[in-house]
Amino acid sequence: MLRKTLTDDTFYLNMGPQHPSTHGVLRLLLRLDGERIVECEPVLGYSHRGHEHMAQTKSYLRFMPNPSRMDYLAGLMYNHAYCLALERACGVEAPRRAQYIRLICAELNRIASHLLWFGAYLLDLGGFTPFLYAFDDREDILAILGEVTGSRLTYSYCRFGGVARDLTPAFPQMTRAFIAKLRARLADYDTLVSKNIIFINRTKGIGPISREQARDYALSGPNLRACGIGHDLRRVEPCSVYPDLDFQTVTTNQDAGIGDCYDRYLVRMGEMAQSLDIVEQALELIPEGPIRAKGVPQEPAPPPGDYQFSYESARGLLSIYLVSDGSRVPVRMKWRTPSFSNLSILPLLLPGTLVADTVAILGSLDLVIPEIDR
Repeated sequence: MLRKTLTDDTFYLNMGPQHPSTHGVLRLLLRLDGERIVECEPVLGYSHRGHEHMAQTKSYLRFMPNPSRMDYLAGLMYNHAYCLALERACGVEAPRRAQYIRLICAELNRIASHLLWFGAYLLDLGGFTPFLYAFDDREDILAILGEVTGSRLTYSYCRFGGVARDLTPAFPQMTRAFIAKLRARLADYDTLVSKNIIFINRTKGIGPISREQARDYALSGPNLRACGIGHDLRRVEPCSVYPDLDFQTVTTNQDAGIGDCYDRYLVRMGEMAQSLDIVEQALELIPEGPIRAKGVPQEPAPPPGDYQFSYESARGLLSIYLVSDGSRVPVRMKWRTPSFSNLSILPLLLPGTLVADTVAILGSLDLVIPEIDR
């Protein structure tokens, strides 16, 4: 907690919980000396909804819509991770076609999440044009996912042992057209933003995180890989059909071992390009066959025991810890979401920086506050 004693030269400023750049109900209690930050205390709890408690009062099936409401920007990935965790606990494997469909939709959802971050981040820093382009591209993904899932934001498409329904005839064509469009647009983003001197000055050298600090605070996802640590669960602990696909783990500063706001931007832009490659390969390799495993009960009941499953979400390490007593309702379901650890490093990064840099540093971490306030 911040010390509530003030000197003549310091004062407190509340940033949030309604400030637009916090993208959710996050409150930052800043102690300032003029324009320079002395201390920062993140204050959470404004949107807590009790997902983990609800998991203990619902059956596994009835809890299915909840995960996508945690990280609503990557809801399909959470839906995917939840089904994979239950399948591992129950010893169920989805058919190969279903696994490819899940992966394609999850990677499209990853791109959609990164696009929203990109557009909102540039808007926070005063750039309106990239925001319009990014949301135009994201709208294409929402239309593609809506074609097969029926939803645009919060998804409940995956099922225990497969998916709710097969791809529509229009889905592959729509997806390939989008891949070609976004590849061209990424080149435009590079010209418009990556080489923009104003953006470089606002992000280069701002909010540096060393490799040691990243490990100490358990950072994951793009924030970790921007420090030169190439840890991606899709590679080091692959699930589904990721081992069948050829893609690279995007990192920056492998030698320096330190990453700033600009590096975190570069990693996410590179990840979008890699996700396009993943989706394109999966469309070529997807086999024919069933989309649901046979004999899977609608109401699963894992054998008694403790189970753990980890997944690489758009923001980093998502881990589900499950305790089962053999019934259809879990004894305990603990979700380790990446934004909490990624937010925890903020009080280390802000002291000594200017208030104007707070938006750049906070935005570069790509936090989703309802993912923390579960």
